[in-house]
Amino acid sequence: MGNTRKTNIRIGAQQFEGEALLETSELIVRGEKRVRIPFSEMKSLAANDGALVFRFRSDTISIDLGDDAAKWLEKIRNPKSVIDKLGVKPGQKVAIIHFDDDAFARDVESRGAIFAKKNLDLLFFGANTRADLARIAKLRECLAPIGALWIIRPKGVKEITESETMAAGKAAGLVDVKVVRFSDTHTAEKFVIPLASRARS
Repeated sequence: MGNTRKTNIRIGAQQFEGEALLETSELIVRGEKRVRIPFSEMKSLAANDGALVFRFRSDTISIDLGDDAAKWLEKIRNPKSVIDKLGVKPGQKVAIIHFDDDAFARDVESRGAIFAKKNLDLLFFGANTRADLARIAKLRECLAPIGALWIIRPKGVKEITESETMAAGKAAGLVDVKVVRFSDTHTAEKFVIPLASRARS
């Protein structure tokens, strides 16, 4: 999940109160107008007097962000990779289960993570249907006390929904703490063991 800000937005000559959402590779504007703006299509990008200002196609767009304007500018100019957003670091014990993505596995390995089976810092689990969610309780046993389970699921399909994923994580004794855009087709939701339960894990 990206940064979200309710603020004043100006698109060309039109000005309105709306919401700006900064995602991994695009900025989404919601309000009187709804626009998806890929970072790659932003021109003349700048932070001026607390506003993020740029050109998109034929319009000049200005979004009031105050002190955050420079931070958003930096994130747009230097977006984090998916591996960064998922928190993969050298030396971590990781596993990828039920998720067939060779490029992702190579990225994890190239970051210096170590593939293992237990006491995991990060466990990436691919869930394609609600039936797959029944495995979460067993997967929880593979985590280190401060480890995280990332559930990677397809977006916008009836076979598995966000609410079902959240409920399954909670039923397994986990709490959801973060959502990341994994790709155009998949989203990743992060679950961890509650602090009060870690000593018993």
